[in-house]
Amino acid sequence: MTQDIVILAAGKGSRMKSAFSKVLHKVGGSAMVRRVLTTASALPNAKLHLVVGHQGDQVEASCQDFMANVVWQNDPQGTGDALRRVAPYLQDNGATLTLYGDVPLIRASTLEKMTALSTPNTLVLLTISLDNPTGYGRIVRDEQNKVVAIVEQKDATDSQLAIKEVNTGILLAPNSHLQGWLAALTNNNAQGEYYLTDVIAMAARDGVDIVTVHPENEAEVAGVNDRIQLAALERELQHQQAITLMQNGATLFDPARIDIRGELTTGQDVIIDVNCVFEGNVVLGNGVEIGPNCHLKNCLIGDNTIIKSNTMIDESEVGDACDIGPFARLRPGTVLANNAKIGNFVETKKALIGEGSKVNHLSYIGDTEMGANVNVGAGTITCNYDGVNKHKTQVADNVFIGSNTSLVAPVQVAEGATIAAGSTITKRVGEKQLAFARARQTNKDNWPRPIKK
Repeated sequence: MTQDIVILAAGKGSRMKSAFSKVLHKVGGSAMVRRVLTTASALPNAKLHLVVGHQGDQVEASCQDFMANVVWQNDPQGTGDALRRVAPYLQDNGATLTLYGDVPLIRASTLEKMTALSTPNTLVLLTISLDNPTGYGRIVRDEQNKVVAIVEQKDATDSQLAIKEVNTGILLAPNSHLQGWLAALTNNNAQGEYYLTDVIAMAARDGVDIVTVHPENEAEVAGVNDRIQLAALERELQHQQAITLMQNGATLFDPARIDIRGELTTGQDVIIDVNCVFEGNVVLGNGVEIGPNCHLKNCLIGDNTIIKSNTMIDESEVGDACDIGPFARLRPGTVLANNAKIGNFVETKKALIGEGSKVNHLSYIGDTEMGANVNVGAGTITCNYDGVNKHKTQVADNVFIGSNTSLVAPVQVAEGATIAAGSTITKRVGEKQLAFARARQTNKDNWPRPIKK
């Protein structure tokens, strides 16, 4: 069955006190509305509609890669009004699923349960029972326990206010009936708005079956109105992701102190210490150990690599059995072969580091191709920028570079060469040559030291 999916994202969100649309605030590193669109687009035969209003240009620009049909609601008059504006674009057959751009943790598995129950004569409603239902529309059932209506709290009687089962706002309605129901909506209520929930009573009147589905937990259907609720959902999502990691075989020293802002894939026996942040797409191989306070972004880490504390790895690829950190920074374009070592306070950028090579201390290696078994001494830098252009340094296998060396690119160091400490290398060093480029030392006898006045 073809399916229209409408994501409502027109609200102002004034309680966020922000210059940005509410739905663009992030949970787990992704804008809330993008999370909903990602989940929705995974459903089969889906045609996406995005309803925007307040700061709608921002929302549209942020979501344009989803190729959704964008519908404007500049003067919002309720959820029913939003669906009425989408109505001309809905398919004649199939069904329409209504979702919300500020309800980011809805699960695809829940939506799949709903779509499995959908027929041309069935309306599927997502409901949940709450100990404190204040603020929610109540689900009204008849003597046969069939849903007959949803009553908003401001319009509810005392007996209806006692109902625990509430409306989440998410429903799946057959298009063959929905068009007529939307046309018949009125705003004769306390809010003066067009309620989408009024179609429930119309469905019951028209003999349409109304069935309910329940989410796995309350957080799945929780909306965001302020930054406090945003933070609560962030922690809920992080908790869910931490549980999944541990179920998949990873050890987390403290599941409450990890942040995944994207997708983290772990092999067997991965160990992650506290306060680590993972952004984008990060893959950790088997036996990887990550120390505290590390930040990994869009990177691939090979098996049995150890990443020590306070290390940042960004847009890089690390081989097997590497040793990195502490306080190392691998910038975009870094590739480490197996058994490479990057030590404390070392920065790399667009650097290919060969198998078994070591850059142990206090160095900068940028725009470099380095062979295998190279040893780089402390304080070594590649001078890759001339003020206008970047240039490459090429270091072959088995080179020894003494401490405090400056390699002025473009420059090549051939296999087996040795560079003396404190050298500034500006031209090619040949195979097995020793290069030293520094001023001759001069010692003066009986030098009078300066005296404080």
